[in-house]
Amino acid sequence: MSDFSNSLAVSASALKAQAQRLRHVSENISNADTPGYRRKSVSFEAARGLDASREVSVGRVQLDRSDLDRIYDPSHPLADDTGHYEGSNVDLMIEIADAREAQRSYEANLKMFDQARQMSSSLMDLLRK
Repeated sequence: MSDFSNSLAVSASALKAQAQRLRHVSENISNADTPGYRRKSVSFEAARGLDASREVSVGRVQLDRSDLDRIYDPSHPLADDTGHYEGSNVDLMIEIADAREAQRSYEANLKMFDQARQMSSSLMDLLRK
């Protein structure tokens, strides 16, 4: 594979990984008020395979095992004898920060992809002359 193809493949794999990360962040935000919901997160790994040493892949989805919030609401259908039920462990500030970080990484990889494409196009134009 050429260097241009390698750089495009690396950028494309990073774009896919950040898109998946954003998907999980949006799931966390949408389920912030769901009783018993545990925050999901993903990790990034080096992709396996031929010439994939610099590509990124998404690892397994991990559930946050921190304690769930105990909410007092005796009228809630899931409340126990003491009037408490378990909420979620999603912190919206953390999710917003993760979303911004993923967005910035996505934008940087998109610019890198576009730069490599423009360089390849310019090289092809030079070779035609």
